[in-house]
Amino acid sequence: MAATRILMVATSHERIDADHSTGVWYEELATPYRLFRQEGTEVTVASPAGGRIPVDPRSAPEEPEGDPAWQAIQDTPSLEGLDSADYDALFLPGGHGTMFDFPDNQRLRRLVEDMAAQGKVVGAVCHGPAALLPAEGPEGQPLVRGRRVTAFTNSEERAVELDGLMPFLLQTRLEELGADFVAEGDWQEHVERDGLLVTGQNPQSSEAGARQVLEALQEGVER
Repeated sequence: MAATRILMVATSHERIDADHSTGVWYEELATPYRLFRQEGTEVTVASPAGGRIPVDPRSAPEEPEGDPAWQAIQDTPSLEGLDSADYDALFLPGGHGTMFDFPDNQRLRRLVEDMAAQGKVVGAVCHGPAALLPAEGPEGQPLVRGRRVTAFTNSEERAVELDGLMPFLLQTRLEELGADFVAEGDWQEHVERDGLLVTGQNPQSSEAGARQVLEALQEGVER
């Protein structure tokens, strides 16, 4: 039996403005990556531009040497040439960089739409759900319309004082698209699963979100 294959896509965007560096929030990539690998899945880490994935300096590990997740982000394939048919699940870690390069990336949009249409698991945590915004369902409706989701909340964005520097507020945009947005208190672990769509609210939810992805995959195997 072939191993389960998960595609993780992280941001390539590394600056909010001249005063604020950004990138992936490392824990949101590293913890799920290690967990997926521990459970025997094959993991491919990719990014919109390919190459090194930038890490938000506020989340960078002090001693990354020897960390397999750190090694995995040093030279990633771009999304061009990746085929959704080759993977069983898609997982999208966050970081503020995603707010800039996920929503307008047409290749990422197609991957999200194709994975959903093929009945595969799509997971995202924190700002990772920014990739869901342009995606549509089979009848042209927003993929998130009527779906129970969560993501980094407006309250949390204000708490980190970056709400005024974002191109939009993720919670607000998801709600505008008709999502059933569920928020818990700031920094509380919180995951929503609606069928094969799994979303986590914040960095504290990355491990729980990854476990929900694995549970959804296992349920698919058992059916």
